[in-house]
Amino acid sequence: MALTKCSECGGEISDLAITCPHCGAPTGRGSLYGYGYEYRSPIVIGNLPLVHVATGMDPRTGRKRIAKGIIAIGDIALGVVAVGGVAVGGLALGGCALGVCAIGGLAIGLGFALGGLAVGYVAIGGAAFGVWALGGGAFGVHAFGGNVRGGPALAPRPEHLPSWWPSWWR
Repeated sequence: MALTKCSECGGEISDLAITCPHCGAPTGRGSLYGYGYEYRSPIVIGNLPLVHVATGMDPRTGRKRIAKGIIAIGDIALGVVAVGGVAVGGLALGGCALGVCAIGGLAIGLGFALGGLAVGYVAIGGAAFGVWALGGGAFGVHAFGGNVRGGPALAPRPEHLPSWWPSWWR
């Protein structure tokens, strides 16, 4: 532990301090459990960092930190790959996930969704809503679950498959 000077009042403070004990000014060194944590990788693609990790509150603004990057990890994450409490992205993993492929408690996926409540073209979950749905309660064109038995989901016919489906599957 070393001593540094506060940028506001000039008093001596620990280099590990979150705020100045003399004037209360934030030092910008928030902990994971105090104000939160933020990391941005030096590699930038477009305007987004390759990796952005953000949790907790920003002591300068008092607002919730939002992770925005190619790979975003945080309480709220927006990215190509997003991991967080609320995750939005191409591949989204989180409590509430929204993306092309979504995995989470509440998963809404344009293509694939896996979660307690799953909504997507292919949905697997406790309650699944989709063209292809598998779950305790399954609702969709091709559904198999506690409320539905048999049907097209067990033996799909080629005419039920979308046009983009691989030909070797037909």
